[in-house]
Amino acid sequence: MTDMKHTAFFPLSRRATLKGLGAGASLLAMPWVARAQGGDTIKIGFPMPLTGPYAAEAKDQVKSAQLAVQQINDKGGVAGRKVELLVRDDKLNAGEAATRALELIENDKVSAIVGALSSAIQLATNEVTRARGVLYISISQSDSINEVKDFSKYTFHEALNPTMTTAAVAKHTFKKGAKIAYLAADYAYGHEMVRGFKRAGDAIGAVTVGEILHPIGAPDYSTFIPRISAMKPDILCICNFGRDQANSIKQAVDFGLKDQMKIVVPVILHNQRLAVGPDVFEGVIGGSNYYWGMEDTVPSAKAFNDAFRATHGGATPTDYGAYGYTGVMSLLLAMQAAGGTVTDKMVTSLEGLKYDVAKGSQYYRKCDHQSVQSVLVLESKKKAEMKSDLDLFKILATEPASESVLRSCAELGFPT
Repeated sequence: MTDMKHTAFFPLSRRATLKGLGAGASLLAMPWVARAQGGDTIKIGFPMPLTGPYAAEAKDQVKSAQLAVQQINDKGGVAGRKVELLVRDDKLNAGEAATRALELIENDKVSAIVGALSSAIQLATNEVTRARGVLYISISQSDSINEVKDFSKYTFHEALNPTMTTAAVAKHTFKKGAKIAYLAADYAYGHEMVRGFKRAGDAIGAVTVGEILHPIGAPDYSTFIPRISAMKPDILCICNFGRDQANSIKQAVDFGLKDQMKIVVPVILHNQRLAVGPDVFEGVIGGSNYYWGMEDTVPSAKAFNDAFRATHGGATPTDYGAYGYTGVMSLLLAMQAAGGTVTDKMVTSLEGLKYDVAKGSQYYRKCDHQSVQSVLVLESKKKAEMKSDLDLFKILATEPASESVLRSCAELGFPT
């Protein structure tokens, strides 16, 4: 998987992005290992795609991240200093993301950056923060950020990665000999999810019968439907994100595919399920980092939900919204443990952090800084089963936090 996969949507390669930043980019080779602690306010950058096809998920993340900051400030801040979240629009564009990251570091003097909703975006941000020695917590689902070629001692990956979500979903849907077809978005997210499903399927004994790629933001999937039907799969894995998920599932249902095969997704999205209604998503199974219904069994989820409801007029936090909360809160807890914002001290704190702020126990694996955490397997409810408009999913299973579901450190390229 290379950046050339993204050229239609992210027109600049990461190297070209950094060259294009002009005079400021020449400073990237001069890391700031320790960020200054002066000033009355601790600033955290939060660049997200507030415009574009992932805007709904991005805005949810902003709300939850702001809640984390509010809660810490209400308790006195970090080392007696208030925290400020600086939200920026990266427009789901790698060049824009690199520019915003550099501005946050150079102009706004942030102590850390949290954010990203795309593999290409997080990698562009990672290049800037790695070169500058600035702490970065990614909240985008990706496997590539964990590989040694992109590793940075300053970068931590809070989100689930494709290996984790696809393994959990496959475990509860694939069977030995099952025929699997894939419809995937032709960029990093889609490719990584297909790779994860195939990896899990090979271990189970499932058989791949075909794979179809579609451009991101495709409005029409009708040309793909006959090809999928002709493969005669038992399971169709739809590997895309945002509005693409809602549109592709709706059209698959309209053309009767759900009557012919089971539809699963690596990540089932709260907002997209709301966008098209229960009849379309009925019976679709997918993975998730978070669902508000966890509050029945997970005390920290109940506390998070209650705080969010109190702040947002009774609304509940979403799956991707929760990443904004857990990502920012893990950073703030590390700052508190470090006694401030010296970067190397924050890195050490994060590497030793055990945290339970919204979904149960989490920690960052030492070799690649991946957050080890539980994975939910959800099934979209029938309309008749819903107790309220937000009663969207059944929790079929909760796969506990375990390093065993991750690619090994050696596989990622780290020395053993």
